[in-house]
This record gives sequence, C-alpha cells and structure tokens, in this order.
Amino acid sequence: MAPLRKRARVFTMALGLAIGLSLAIAALLPARAAEETETFADPSKIAAIGGSITEIVFALGEQDRLVARDSTSRYPEAALKLPDVGYMRQLSPEGVLSVNPSGILALHGSGPKEAVDVLKKTSIPFIEVPERYDHEGILEKIHIVGKALGADAKADALAAEIDAKLKAAEKRTSSIKDRKRVLFVLSMQGGKILASGSETAADGIIKLSGGVNAVDGFSGYKQLSDEAVITARPDVILMMNNAGPAASDDELFANPSILSTPAGAARKVVRMDGGYLLGFGPRTADVIHDLAASLYSGQTAD
Repeated sequence: MAPLRKRARVFTMALGLAIGLSLAIAALLPARAAEETETFADPSKIAAIGGSITEIVFALGEQDRLVARDSTSRYPEAALKLPDVGYMRQLSPEGVLSVNPSGILALHGSGPKEAVDVLKKTSIPFIEVPERYDHEGILEKIHIVGKALGADAKADALAAEIDAKLKAAEKRTSSIKDRKRVLFVLSMQGGKILASGSETAADGIIKLSGGVNAVDGFSGYKQLSDEAVITARPDVILMMNNAGPAASDDELFANPSILSTPAGAARKVVRMDGGYLLGFGPRTADVIHDLAASLYSGQTAD
C-alpha cells in the first residue's frame, strides 16, 4: 500500500501545479483570433473554458447561459456551482461533451491540442477567445465573449466601464519614478527558480502595476540559474496563492540566490491569488491597484 500512497501524493501535487501552470503556460503560445463562428446560433447552454471567460460571462449578466466551467473558473463564487469539466490545459472531449453544451467558449491556450481538435470537429460550435496581456486585450475579450452570446450592447457597456477603470488604475502608477524590479516566481521545485520572462501574464501585470520585470531576454517561463537570479536584482518577489504546493517565506528566503538579492535582504514577497493576479479580466483594474499598493506602499497617485 505504501507505493500506492506515494503515487497518490505525487499525483495530487502534480494536479495542484497544473492549475498554476494553466494560468501561465498559455503565454508560451501565440494568441489567435476567434474561430470563424463569431456568434453562437444557440447560446443557451455554453461551456466556458478559462477563468476570465467565465468571469466575463457573469459580468455581462449572462451566467444563466452557462452549463459548465473549467477548474480555473473559481470566481465569482456562484461559478463554483456549475459542473467542472476539468483543468483548462487538461481537458478531455468526453468531459466537455458530457454536459451537452450548445456551444463551447474557450480561452486560447486550452488543451491539450488533441482534445481541442476533437471538440472542434464535433457539430458543437467552438469559439476560441484570444489572450493578450494588456489593457486592449481585456477589452477585446469582453467584446468577443459578448458577440458570441449575442449580447453586444452589454459588452459595449461593460468594456466602457472596464476601460475607464483601467485608465484610472494606470494613471495612479504613471507618476512613479523609482520603479521596483519584480521577479515573478511560478515554482521552486527542487530549489530551482521557474520565473516569468516577457510575453506572459505575469510580465503584463507587473508592467501595468508600475513595476519592471526583473528578468528579460526570453519569453515565457524559464528555469533560472543562481547567477541569473542574482543578476536580476529583484526588489520584490511575486508569487501566486492557490496554485499548487507553495514555497513558504522561510523556504523562499533560504534559497542562496534569492537571499543575495535586494528582495531577499528585505524579505520582500507579495503573494496574490493566481486567478485574480493573472486573469486579465474584469477585475484587473483592482489587481493593478492592489499590486501597486503592495509594491509602493501608498506612493501611487490618488
């Protein structure tokens, strides 16, 4: 029985890490436009894949159309009452089709590719929503989701509201002169730092919040050498909560390379819910406010 228990623990840890990766790994792939079918002929029973997609549907007031969501869709709380068809990056066609949807609305990066290919070949309309980690990308998502559901007017109103909130949040960080260098750490398995480069959700939210990504020269997520961590000189370490086994502060700052940075010397780490931090949806203006407040302790403009 011991080997079975050991395999179960390994499997559980792998699943926990998968939900964190599902929020981040889509950044390794180029975003694509929505599929040719832009509006569902029957939007009455929609399976939403991707936390920001589900959140936008609720923000539009169209949640009664949802028959399922994926495991990254944890907000708002009412979404948790919907059937869960699995992790965004680990879908099975059988699981998605089991809820008998009239349409599938999926964030770019959903997978695996083989499962998505099968879903696209069924008679059920499949609309893929592109993912961009900036202000305009959020508004684009809202318009595409609204159009897919036949709720264009609601999408126009929501996009205008979110646009105003984002502009106000960005204005508060625009006057910052001494910008903090931020190292986003996705995981520390085996003591190795897996960090965010450019063209990622983490890179996007750091910049929107008035920070500077402490590492550059590569896109996506990469394991850093000790020398690369020290050279990055981060002022702050940024990490996710609720995304698999998390390193404690003691574990983080016991890492010699982290300890040798300004962030390590000051024991400065900011932790935020992964879906909230990297969602790039209706709440991103609040994320900018909260992250900027953590980075600059009230130095941002009102």
